[in-house]
Amino acid sequence: MSFKSILQITIISIFLFSCKDKNPINKEKKSTVAKPNIIYILADDLGYGDVSIYNKNSKIQTPNIDNLASDGVMYTDAHTSSAVCTPTRYSILTGRYNWRTSLKQGVVSGYSKSLIQPERSTVADLLKNNGYNTAFIGKWHMGWDWDIRQPDSLGLDIDNLKSRPVVDFTTPIKNGPNTHGFDYSYGFCGSLDMPPYVWVENDIPTSVPTKLTKGKTKQGTWRKGLTADDFEHEQALPEITKHTVSYIGENAKSDKPFFVYMPLPAPHTPILPTAEFQGTSNLDNPYADFVIMVDWVVGEVTKALEANGIAENTLIVFTSDNGCSPTANFKQLKSKDHNPSYVYRGTKSDIYEGGHRVPYIMSWKNKITASKSDQLLCTTDFYATVADVIGVDLPDNVAEDSFSHLSTTNLSSDEPKRESIIHHSVRGDFAYRKGDYKVNFCKGSGGWSYPNINTKKAIYDTLPAVQLYNVKYDVAEKHNLQAEHPEIIKEYKADLLKIINNGRSTTGEKQQNDEASSWPQLENLNENKF
Repeated sequence: MSFKSILQITIISIFLFSCKDKNPINKEKKSTVAKPNIIYILADDLGYGDVSIYNKNSKIQTPNIDNLASDGVMYTDAHTSSAVCTPTRYSILTGRYNWRTSLKQGVVSGYSKSLIQPERSTVADLLKNNGYNTAFIGKWHMGWDWDIRQPDSLGLDIDNLKSRPVVDFTTPIKNGPNTHGFDYSYGFCGSLDMPPYVWVENDIPTSVPTKLTKGKTKQGTWRKGLTADDFEHEQALPEITKHTVSYIGENAKSDKPFFVYMPLPAPHTPILPTAEFQGTSNLDNPYADFVIMVDWVVGEVTKALEANGIAENTLIVFTSDNGCSPTANFKQLKSKDHNPSYVYRGTKSDIYEGGHRVPYIMSWKNKITASKSDQLLCTTDFYATVADVIGVDLPDNVAEDSFSHLSTTNLSSDEPKRESIIHHSVRGDFAYRKGDYKVNFCKGSGGWSYPNINTKKAIYDTLPAVQLYNVKYDVAEKHNLQAEHPEIIKEYKADLLKIINNGRSTTGEKQQNDEASSWPQLENLNENKF
Protein backbone atom coordinates (compact mmCIF):
# COMPACT_ATOMS: atom_id res chain seq x y z
CA MET A 1 0.00 0.00 0.00
CA SER A 2 1.37 3.40 -1.00
CA PHE A 3 2.12 6.15 1.49
CA LYS A 4 -0.65 8.25 -0.15
CA SER A 5 -3.25 5.47 0.43
CA ILE A 6 -2.18 5.04 4.03
CA LEU A 7 -2.43 8.81 4.58
CA GLN A 8 -5.94 8.90 3.05
CA ILE A 9 -7.14 6.04 5.26
CA THR A 10 -5.65 7.71 8.33
CA ILE A 11 -7.34 11.06 7.58
CA ILE A 12 -10.72 9.36 6.99
CA SER A 13 -10.38 7.36 10.24
CA ILE A 14 -9.57 10.48 12.25
CA PHE A 15 -12.56 12.27 10.74
CA LEU A 16 -14.97 9.44 11.48
CA PHE A 17 -13.71 9.13 15.07
CA SER A 18 -14.14 12.85 15.66
CA CYS A 19 -17.76 12.65 14.47
CA LYS A 20 -18.76 9.85 16.84
CA ASP A 21 -21.28 10.55 19.59
CA LYS A 22 -20.19 9.71 23.11
CA ASN A 23 -22.61 6.80 22.85
CA PRO A 24 -23.55 5.94 19.27
CA ILE A 25 -27.25 5.19 18.84
CA ASN A 26 -28.47 2.64 16.29
CA LYS A 27 -31.08 4.37 14.12
CA GLU A 28 -32.15 1.35 12.02
CA LYS A 29 -35.19 0.32 14.07
CA LYS A 30 -38.47 1.56 12.59
CA SER A 31 -40.85 3.66 14.65
CA THR A 32 -44.61 3.08 14.32
CA VAL A 33 -45.51 6.65 15.27
CA ALA A 34 -44.36 10.14 14.34
CA LYS A 35 -41.87 11.62 16.78
CA PRO A 36 -43.82 13.49 19.45
CA ASN A 37 -42.71 16.39 21.56
CA ILE A 38 -41.87 15.04 25.03
CA ILE A 39 -42.29 16.80 28.38
CA TYR A 40 -41.17 15.18 31.63
CA ILE A 41 -42.55 16.94 34.72
CA LEU A 42 -40.90 15.79 37.93
CA ALA A 43 -42.46 16.89 41.20
CA ASP A 44 -40.20 17.00 44.26
CA ASP A 45 -41.29 14.99 47.34
CA LEU A 46 -44.88 14.58 46.19
CA GLY A 47 -46.59 11.64 47.88
CA TYR A 48 -48.57 8.90 46.13
CA GLY A 49 -51.64 9.88 48.14
CA ASP A 50 -51.37 13.59 47.32
CA VAL A 51 -52.76 13.18 43.79
CA SER A 52 -56.54 12.94 43.99
CA ILE A 53 -56.96 10.42 41.18
CA TYR A 54 -54.65 8.07 43.12
CA ASN A 55 -56.35 8.52 46.48
CA LYS A 56 -60.15 8.38 46.68
CA ASN A 57 -59.88 9.78 50.21
CA SER A 58 -57.54 12.62 49.30
CA LYS A 59 -58.35 15.96 50.85
CA ILE A 60 -56.14 17.67 48.25
CA GLN A 61 -57.63 18.03 44.78
CA THR A 62 -55.33 17.96 41.73
CA PRO A 63 -57.61 18.35 38.69
CA ASN A 64 -54.87 19.18 36.18
CA ILE A 65 -52.78 16.14 37.08
CA ASP A 66 -55.94 14.03 37.10
CA ASN A 67 -56.77 15.25 33.60
CA LEU A 68 -53.47 13.90 32.31
CA ALA A 69 -54.64 10.42 33.26
CA SER A 70 -57.73 10.91 31.09
CA ASP A 71 -55.39 11.17 28.09
CA GLY A 72 -53.05 8.33 28.97
CA VAL A 73 -52.03 5.60 31.37
CA MET A 74 -52.16 5.87 35.15
CA TYR A 75 -49.57 3.50 36.66
CA THR A 76 -50.30 2.17 40.14
CA ASP A 77 -47.09 0.20 40.76
CA ALA A 78 -44.47 2.77 39.76
CA HIS A 79 -41.34 3.40 41.82
CA THR A 80 -38.39 5.74 41.92
CA SER A 81 -34.96 4.15 41.80
CA SER A 82 -34.16 5.75 45.17
CA ALA A 83 -36.09 7.15 48.11
CA VAL A 84 -34.30 10.53 47.81
CA CYS A 85 -33.68 13.27 45.24
CA THR A 86 -30.25 13.10 43.60
CA PRO A 87 -30.12 9.36 42.90
CA THR A 88 -33.56 9.25 41.30
CA ARG A 89 -32.75 12.19 39.02
CA TYR A 90 -29.58 10.48 37.84
CA SER A 91 -31.53 7.32 37.01
CA ILE A 92 -34.26 9.16 35.11
CA LEU A 93 -31.75 10.75 32.74
CA THR A 94 -29.39 7.78 32.37
CA GLY A 95 -31.65 4.73 32.61
CA ARG A 96 -29.16 3.29 35.09
CA TYR A 97 -29.59 2.44 38.76
CA ASN A 98 -28.16 5.25 40.87
CA TRP A 99 -26.17 2.98 43.22
CA ARG A 100 -23.97 1.98 40.27
CA THR A 101 -22.38 5.44 40.58
CA SER A 102 -19.85 6.49 43.22
CA LEU A 103 -22.77 7.87 45.27
CA LYS A 104 -23.81 4.81 47.30
CA GLN A 105 -26.05 6.69 49.72
CA GLY A 106 -27.42 10.18 50.42
CA VAL A 107 -27.52 13.13 48.02
CA VAL A 108 -25.10 15.72 46.65
CA SER A 109 -24.89 19.37 47.76
CA GLY A 110 -25.21 22.60 45.82
CA TYR A 111 -21.44 22.75 45.39
CA SER A 112 -20.87 19.09 44.47
CA LYS A 113 -19.23 18.07 41.22
CA SER A 114 -21.25 16.39 38.49
CA LEU A 115 -22.48 12.90 39.29
CA ILE A 116 -22.97 12.14 35.60
CA GLN A 117 -19.70 11.15 33.98
CA PRO A 118 -18.89 12.98 30.70
CA GLU A 119 -19.05 9.78 28.65
CA ARG A 120 -22.40 8.65 30.09
CA SER A 121 -25.28 8.97 27.62
CA THR A 122 -28.47 10.64 28.84
CA VAL A 123 -31.99 10.58 27.44
CA ALA A 124 -31.30 14.15 26.28
CA ASP A 125 -28.31 12.86 24.28
CA LEU A 126 -30.53 10.18 22.75
CA LEU A 127 -33.16 12.67 21.66
CA LYS A 128 -30.71 15.32 20.51
CA ASN A 129 -28.94 12.73 18.36
CA ASN A 130 -32.30 11.86 16.84
CA GLY A 131 -33.42 15.30 15.76
CA TYR A 132 -34.86 16.87 18.90
CA ASN A 133 -34.38 20.28 20.45
CA THR A 134 -33.74 19.62 24.14
CA ALA A 135 -34.22 21.73 27.27
CA PHE A 136 -33.68 21.42 31.02
CA ILE A 137 -35.66 23.92 33.12
CA GLY A 138 -35.75 23.61 36.91
CA LYS A 139 -33.89 21.91 39.75
CA TRP A 140 -30.81 19.91 38.66
CA HIS A 141 -29.47 18.44 41.93
CA MET A 142 -26.95 16.10 40.34
CA GLY A 143 -23.97 18.36 40.75
CA TRP A 144 -22.09 20.37 38.19
CA ASP A 145 -18.58 21.78 38.26
CA TRP A 146 -18.43 25.34 39.51
CA ASP A 147 -15.21 27.28 38.94
CA ILE A 148 -14.08 26.70 42.53
CA ARG A 149 -10.96 28.55 43.68
CA GLN A 150 -10.91 27.00 47.16
CA PRO A 151 -11.43 23.27 46.58
CA ASP A 152 -10.27 22.10 50.02
CA SER A 153 -13.46 23.48 51.56
CA LEU A 154 -15.73 20.99 49.80
CA GLY A 155 -15.30 18.29 52.41
CA LEU A 156 -16.63 20.47 55.22
CA ASP A 157 -20.10 21.17 56.55
CA ILE A 158 -22.07 23.10 53.91
CA ASP A 159 -24.08 24.79 56.67
CA ASN A 160 -20.91 26.34 58.05
CA LEU A 161 -20.09 29.64 56.36
CA LYS A 162 -16.40 29.11 56.98
CA SER A 163 -16.60 26.06 54.72
CA ARG A 164 -18.30 27.90 51.87
CA PRO A 165 -16.29 27.34 48.67
CA VAL A 166 -14.88 30.36 46.88
CA VAL A 167 -16.50 30.29 43.44
CA ASP A 168 -15.92 32.53 40.45
CA PHE A 169 -19.52 33.12 39.38
CA THR A 170 -18.44 35.14 36.32
CA THR A 171 -17.15 32.03 34.53
CA PRO A 172 -19.14 29.16 32.96
CA ILE A 173 -19.89 25.99 34.86
CA LYS A 174 -18.71 22.67 33.43
CA ASN A 175 -20.32 19.21 33.21
CA GLY A 176 -23.78 20.65 33.62
CA PRO A 177 -26.98 20.16 31.59
CA ASN A 178 -25.48 21.53 28.37
CA THR A 179 -22.71 18.94 28.57
CA HIS A 180 -25.26 16.17 28.96
CA GLY A 181 -27.41 16.66 25.91
CA PHE A 182 -29.47 19.77 26.60
CA ASP A 183 -29.40 22.54 23.96
CA TYR A 184 -30.99 24.96 26.42
CA SER A 185 -30.76 24.98 30.20
CA TYR A 186 -32.10 27.21 32.94
CA GLY A 187 -32.09 26.27 36.59
CA PHE A 188 -30.19 25.95 39.84
CA CYS A 189 -27.75 23.34 41.04
CA GLY A 190 -29.03 21.84 44.30
CA SER A 191 -32.32 21.82 46.14
CA LEU A 192 -34.18 25.03 46.96
CA ASP A 193 -32.77 24.74 50.49
CA MET A 194 -29.13 24.32 49.36
CA PRO A 195 -26.79 27.23 48.55
CA PRO A 196 -25.68 28.77 46.32
CA TYR A 197 -28.99 30.27 45.24
CA VAL A 198 -28.10 31.26 41.69
CA TRP A 199 -29.88 30.83 38.37
CA VAL A 200 -27.64 29.39 35.67
CA GLU A 201 -28.66 29.73 32.04
CA ASN A 202 -26.73 27.82 29.38
CA ASP A 203 -23.82 27.30 31.77
CA ILE A 204 -23.57 30.99 32.80
CA PRO A 205 -24.83 32.39 36.13
CA THR A 206 -27.43 35.06 35.37
CA SER A 207 -26.20 37.16 38.29
CA VAL A 208 -23.22 37.13 40.64
CA PRO A 209 -24.44 36.49 44.20
CA THR A 210 -23.55 39.35 46.53
CA LYS A 211 -25.61 38.62 49.64
CA LEU A 212 -26.09 35.91 52.24
CA THR A 213 -29.61 34.79 53.03
CA LYS A 214 -31.34 32.12 55.02
CA GLY A 215 -35.02 31.47 55.49
CA LYS A 216 -37.49 29.81 57.79
CA THR A 217 -41.09 29.04 56.94
CA LYS A 218 -43.87 27.36 58.86
CA GLN A 219 -42.65 24.12 57.31
CA GLY A 220 -38.99 23.94 56.37
CA THR A 221 -36.01 26.23 55.99
CA TRP A 222 -33.32 27.07 53.51
CA ARG A 223 -29.72 27.01 54.57
CA LYS A 224 -27.73 30.19 54.91
CA GLY A 225 -25.77 30.85 51.77
CA LEU A 226 -24.86 33.04 48.83
CA THR A 227 -27.88 34.40 46.98
CA ALA A 228 -28.06 36.30 43.70
CA ASP A 229 -30.13 39.48 43.46
CA ASP A 230 -32.40 37.90 40.82
CA PHE A 231 -33.09 34.77 42.89
CA GLU A 232 -36.21 34.75 45.06
CA HIS A 233 -37.05 31.45 46.73
CA GLU A 234 -40.79 32.17 46.73
CA GLN A 235 -40.72 32.81 42.97
CA ALA A 236 -38.66 29.78 41.93
CA LEU A 237 -41.66 27.68 40.89
CA PRO A 238 -43.37 30.50 38.91
CA GLU A 239 -40.03 31.32 37.26
CA ILE A 240 -39.54 27.73 36.10
CA THR A 241 -43.12 27.63 34.84
CA LYS A 242 -42.72 30.91 32.93
CA HIS A 243 -39.55 29.70 31.20
CA THR A 244 -41.13 26.37 30.28
CA VAL A 245 -44.25 27.98 28.80
CA SER A 246 -42.01 30.38 26.86
CA TYR A 247 -39.89 27.51 25.54
CA ILE A 248 -43.01 25.65 24.38
CA GLY A 249 -44.19 28.74 22.50
CA GLU A 250 -40.82 29.31 20.87
CA ASN A 251 -40.51 25.70 19.68
CA ALA A 252 -44.13 24.94 18.79
CA LYS A 253 -43.66 25.91 15.13
CA SER A 254 -40.21 24.39 14.73
CA ASP A 255 -39.59 21.66 12.17
CA LYS A 256 -37.91 19.69 14.95
CA PRO A 257 -39.73 18.06 17.89
CA PHE A 258 -38.65 19.14 21.38
CA PHE A 259 -37.94 17.53 24.74
CA VAL A 260 -38.35 19.41 28.02
CA TYR A 261 -37.08 17.96 31.27
CA MET A 262 -38.90 20.00 33.93
CA PRO A 263 -37.83 18.99 37.46
CA LEU A 264 -39.74 21.14 39.96
CA PRO A 265 -38.46 22.28 43.38
CA ALA A 266 -41.92 21.68 44.89
CA PRO A 267 -43.54 20.60 47.13
CA HIS A 268 -40.06 20.01 48.66
CA THR A 269 -38.94 22.16 51.58
CA PRO A 270 -38.84 25.14 51.91
CA ILE A 271 -42.59 24.92 51.51
CA LEU A 272 -43.43 28.23 49.86
CA PRO A 273 -46.81 28.49 48.16
CA THR A 274 -47.21 31.98 46.75
CA ALA A 275 -49.89 34.30 48.13
CA GLU A 276 -52.63 33.26 45.70
CA PHE A 277 -52.29 29.61 46.76
CA GLN A 278 -52.00 30.08 50.50
CA GLY A 279 -55.00 28.56 52.25
CA THR A 280 -56.48 27.09 49.07
CA SER A 281 -56.39 23.52 50.40
CA ASN A 282 -58.49 24.42 53.46
CA LEU A 283 -56.28 22.05 55.47
CA ASP A 284 -54.36 24.69 57.41
CA ASN A 285 -51.17 23.20 55.99
CA PRO A 286 -48.82 25.03 53.59
CA TYR A 287 -47.64 21.72 52.13
CA ALA A 288 -51.15 20.96 50.92
CA ASP A 289 -51.32 24.44 49.38
CA PHE A 290 -47.95 23.84 47.69
CA VAL A 291 -49.28 20.60 46.17
CA ILE A 292 -52.16 22.59 44.68
CA MET A 293 -49.58 25.00 43.25
CA VAL A 294 -47.77 22.04 41.63
CA ASP A 295 -51.08 21.08 40.06
CA TRP A 296 -51.35 24.66 38.75
CA VAL A 297 -47.94 24.25 37.09
CA VAL A 298 -49.18 21.17 35.24
CA GLY A 299 -52.21 23.16 34.14
CA GLU A 300 -50.04 25.99 32.79
CA VAL A 301 -48.00 23.52 30.74
CA THR A 302 -51.03 21.78 29.26
CA LYS A 303 -52.68 25.12 28.49
CA ALA A 304 -49.55 26.24 26.64
CA LEU A 305 -49.67 23.08 24.53
CA GLU A 306 -53.33 23.67 23.68
CA ALA A 307 -52.75 27.35 22.91
CA ASN A 308 -49.96 26.47 20.49
CA GLY A 309 -51.93 23.68 18.83
CA ILE A 310 -49.50 20.89 19.74
CA ALA A 311 -51.31 19.04 22.55
CA GLU A 312 -52.02 16.07 20.27
CA ASN A 313 -48.39 15.76 19.31
CA THR A 314 -46.93 15.91 22.81
CA LEU A 315 -46.18 13.03 25.14
CA ILE A 316 -46.22 14.06 28.81
CA VAL A 317 -44.86 12.10 31.75
CA PHE A 318 -45.73 13.26 35.25
CA THR A 319 -44.24 11.73 38.38
CA SER A 320 -42.39 12.48 41.64
CA ASP A 321 -38.75 11.90 42.59
CA ASN A 322 -39.65 9.97 45.78
CA GLY A 323 -42.32 9.79 48.46
CA CYS A 324 -43.54 12.65 50.61
CA SER A 325 -41.15 14.15 53.15
CA PRO A 326 -41.96 14.16 56.89
CA THR A 327 -41.76 17.98 56.74
CA ALA A 328 -45.27 17.89 55.27
CA ASN A 329 -46.41 17.22 58.86
CA PHE A 330 -48.10 13.83 58.49
CA LYS A 331 -49.64 14.03 61.95
CA GLN A 332 -51.44 17.28 61.18
CA LEU A 333 -52.57 16.07 57.75
CA LYS A 334 -53.87 12.81 59.17
CA SER A 335 -55.92 14.83 61.64
CA LYS A 336 -57.61 16.18 58.51
CA ASP A 337 -58.02 12.60 57.17
CA HIS A 338 -55.30 12.99 54.55
CA ASN A 339 -52.32 10.64 54.23
CA PRO A 340 -49.62 11.63 51.68
CA SER A 341 -48.40 8.01 51.57
CA TYR A 342 -51.95 6.71 51.03
CA VAL A 343 -52.11 3.11 52.36
CA TYR A 344 -48.36 2.54 52.20
CA ARG A 345 -45.84 2.48 55.03
CA GLY A 346 -43.08 5.04 55.37
CA THR A 347 -42.04 8.35 53.84
CA LYS A 348 -39.32 9.83 51.69
CA SER A 349 -35.94 8.20 52.50
CA ASP A 350 -37.38 4.79 53.46
CA ILE A 351 -37.04 1.33 51.93
CA TYR A 352 -40.74 0.92 52.68
CA GLU A 353 -43.23 1.59 49.87
CA GLY A 354 -44.01 5.12 51.05
CA GLY A 355 -40.40 6.05 50.30
CA HIS A 356 -40.43 5.20 46.60
CA ARG A 357 -43.90 4.29 45.31
CA VAL A 358 -45.05 7.36 43.36
CA PRO A 359 -47.79 8.59 41.04
CA TYR A 360 -46.74 8.08 37.42
CA ILE A 361 -48.82 9.15 34.44
CA MET A 362 -47.89 8.89 30.76
CA SER A 363 -50.24 10.99 28.67
CA TRP A 364 -50.58 11.58 24.94
CA LYS A 365 -53.84 13.19 23.91
CA ASN A 366 -55.80 11.17 21.32
CA LYS A 367 -52.85 8.81 20.86
CA ILE A 368 -52.69 6.84 24.13
CA THR A 369 -55.97 5.34 25.27
CA ALA A 370 -56.89 6.16 28.86
CA SER A 371 -56.32 3.18 31.13
CA LYS A 372 -54.92 2.05 34.45
CA SER A 373 -51.90 -0.26 34.61
CA ASP A 374 -50.45 -2.33 37.45
CA GLN A 375 -47.29 -3.04 35.45
CA LEU A 376 -44.19 -2.83 37.67
CA LEU A 377 -42.29 0.28 36.65
CA CYS A 378 -39.15 2.15 37.71
CA THR A 379 -38.21 5.72 36.85
CA THR A 380 -35.11 4.30 35.14
CA ASP A 381 -37.53 3.05 32.47
CA PHE A 382 -38.11 6.45 30.87
CA TYR A 383 -34.98 6.09 28.71
CA ALA A 384 -35.95 2.78 27.09
CA THR A 385 -39.56 3.90 26.69
CA VAL A 386 -38.49 7.02 24.82
CA ALA A 387 -36.18 4.95 22.62
CA ASP A 388 -39.13 2.65 21.92
CA VAL A 389 -41.39 5.58 21.03
CA ILE A 390 -39.00 7.09 18.51
CA GLY A 391 -37.79 3.71 17.22
CA VAL A 392 -34.09 3.34 18.07
CA ASP A 393 -32.10 0.46 19.51
CA LEU A 394 -29.68 1.08 22.37
CA PRO A 395 -26.04 -0.01 22.67
CA ASP A 396 -25.00 -2.35 25.50
CA ASN A 397 -23.41 0.44 27.54
CA VAL A 398 -26.50 2.66 27.57
CA ALA A 399 -29.55 2.58 29.87
CA GLU A 400 -28.49 -0.70 31.45
CA ASP A 401 -31.45 -0.79 33.86
CA SER A 402 -34.20 0.59 31.64
CA PHE A 403 -37.23 -1.35 30.36
CA SER A 404 -39.81 0.11 28.01
CA HIS A 405 -43.37 0.31 29.28
CA LEU A 406 -44.79 1.38 25.91
CA SER A 407 -46.50 -2.03 25.57
CA THR A 408 -48.78 -1.11 28.48
CA THR A 409 -50.42 1.42 26.15
CA ASN A 410 -52.36 0.86 22.93
CA LEU A 411 -49.20 1.68 20.96
CA SER A 412 -47.20 -1.16 19.45
CA SER A 413 -44.08 -2.49 21.18
CA ASP A 414 -42.13 -5.75 21.17
CA GLU A 415 -39.79 -4.75 24.00
CA PRO A 416 -39.63 -6.93 27.15
CA LYS A 417 -41.40 -5.66 30.26
CA ARG A 418 -39.88 -5.16 33.69
CA GLU A 419 -40.26 -8.24 35.92
CA SER A 420 -38.31 -7.17 39.00
CA ILE A 421 -36.97 -4.03 40.62
CA ILE A 422 -34.30 -2.96 43.12
CA HIS A 423 -35.24 -0.33 45.70
CA HIS A 424 -32.71 1.87 47.52
CA SER A 425 -33.00 3.93 50.71
CA VAL A 426 -31.26 7.14 51.76
CA ARG A 427 -28.75 5.06 53.77
CA GLY A 428 -27.98 2.91 50.75
CA ASP A 429 -29.90 -0.16 51.91
CA PHE A 430 -31.34 -2.49 49.28
CA ALA A 431 -34.70 -4.14 48.72
CA TYR A 432 -35.55 -6.53 45.91
CA ARG A 433 -39.04 -7.00 44.51
CA LYS A 434 -40.22 -9.72 42.16
CA GLY A 435 -43.83 -10.76 41.77
CA ASP A 436 -45.82 -10.33 44.97
CA TYR A 437 -42.84 -10.48 47.32
CA LYS A 438 -40.33 -7.90 48.40
CA VAL A 439 -37.24 -8.48 50.56
CA ASN A 440 -35.83 -5.53 52.52
CA PHE A 441 -32.18 -6.24 53.24
CA CYS A 442 -31.96 -4.02 56.30
CA LYS A 443 -33.31 -3.44 59.76
CA GLY A 444 -36.31 -1.15 60.07
CA SER A 445 -36.99 1.58 57.55
CA GLY A 446 -33.46 2.08 56.22
CA GLY A 447 -34.34 5.77 56.33
CA TRP A 448 -35.90 8.33 58.64
CA SER A 449 -39.09 6.58 59.72
CA TYR A 450 -39.28 4.60 62.93
CA PRO A 451 -37.57 2.24 63.50
CA ASN A 452 -34.25 3.38 62.10
CA ILE A 453 -30.55 3.55 62.93
CA ASN A 454 -31.24 6.27 65.50
CA THR A 455 -33.76 4.16 67.41
CA LYS A 456 -32.69 3.16 70.92
CA LYS A 457 -30.01 0.51 70.64
CA ALA A 458 -31.86 -1.89 72.92
CA ILE A 459 -34.77 -1.84 70.49
CA TYR A 460 -32.82 -1.61 67.22
CA ASP A 461 -30.63 -4.61 68.06
CA THR A 462 -33.70 -6.82 68.41
CA LEU A 463 -34.98 -6.05 64.91
CA PRO A 464 -34.62 -8.77 62.27
CA ALA A 465 -31.78 -8.16 59.82
CA VAL A 466 -34.03 -8.94 56.84
CA GLN A 467 -37.72 -8.37 56.11
CA LEU A 468 -39.98 -10.23 53.70
CA TYR A 469 -43.39 -8.85 52.74
CA ASN A 470 -46.13 -9.90 50.36
CA VAL A 471 -46.83 -6.42 49.03
CA LYS A 472 -49.87 -7.54 47.08
CA TYR A 473 -51.84 -8.50 50.18
CA ASP A 474 -49.85 -6.61 52.82
CA VAL A 475 -49.44 -3.17 51.28
CA ALA A 476 -48.62 -1.62 54.66
CA GLU A 477 -45.70 -4.04 55.20
CA LYS A 478 -46.88 -5.06 58.65
CA HIS A 479 -46.27 -8.82 58.56
CA ASN A 480 -42.66 -9.91 58.20
CA LEU A 481 -42.62 -13.40 56.64
CA GLN A 482 -38.86 -13.91 56.79
CA ALA A 483 -39.08 -16.87 59.19
CA GLU A 484 -41.72 -18.58 57.05
CA HIS A 485 -40.04 -18.33 53.65
CA PRO A 486 -36.24 -18.44 53.92
CA GLU A 487 -36.14 -19.92 50.41
CA ILE A 488 -37.55 -16.69 48.95
CA ILE A 489 -34.93 -14.61 50.75
CA LYS A 490 -32.18 -16.89 49.45
CA GLU A 491 -33.50 -16.70 45.89
CA TYR A 492 -33.97 -12.93 45.96
CA LYS A 493 -30.56 -12.31 47.44
CA ALA A 494 -28.97 -14.33 44.63
CA ASP A 495 -30.98 -12.34 42.05
CA LEU A 496 -29.96 -9.05 43.64
CA LEU A 497 -26.26 -9.93 43.71
CA LYS A 498 -26.36 -11.08 40.09
CA ILE A 499 -27.90 -7.79 38.94
CA ILE A 500 -25.41 -5.76 40.98
CA ASN A 501 -22.38 -7.68 39.78
CA ASN A 502 -23.46 -7.82 36.12
CA GLY A 503 -23.59 -4.03 35.96
CA ARG A 504 -27.02 -4.28 34.37
CA SER A 505 -30.51 -5.72 34.81
CA THR A 506 -31.35 -5.77 31.10
CA THR A 507 -29.95 -8.35 28.70
CA GLY A 508 -26.57 -7.61 27.18
CA GLU A 509 -22.88 -7.71 27.88
CA LYS A 510 -21.64 -7.25 31.43
CA GLN A 511 -20.93 -3.64 32.44
CA GLN A 512 -18.94 -2.12 35.29
CA ASN A 513 -20.27 -0.29 38.32
CA ASP A 514 -18.46 2.92 39.26
CA GLU A 515 -15.93 2.57 42.03
CA ALA A 516 -16.40 3.97 45.52
CA SER A 517 -14.16 4.16 48.57
CA SER A 518 -16.51 1.77 50.37
CA TRP A 519 -19.77 -0.05 49.75
CA PRO A 520 -20.82 -1.57 53.09
CA GLN A 521 -24.30 -2.59 51.89
CA LEU A 522 -22.78 -4.82 49.19
CA GLU A 523 -20.22 -6.13 51.64
CA ASN A 524 -23.02 -7.16 54.00
CA LEU A 525 -24.74 -9.05 51.19
CA ASN A 526 -21.52 -10.83 50.25
CA GLU A 527 -20.76 -11.71 53.87
CA ASN A 528 -24.08 -13.56 54.27
CA LYS A 529 -25.40 -11.19 56.93
CA PHE A 530 -28.91 -11.82 55.63
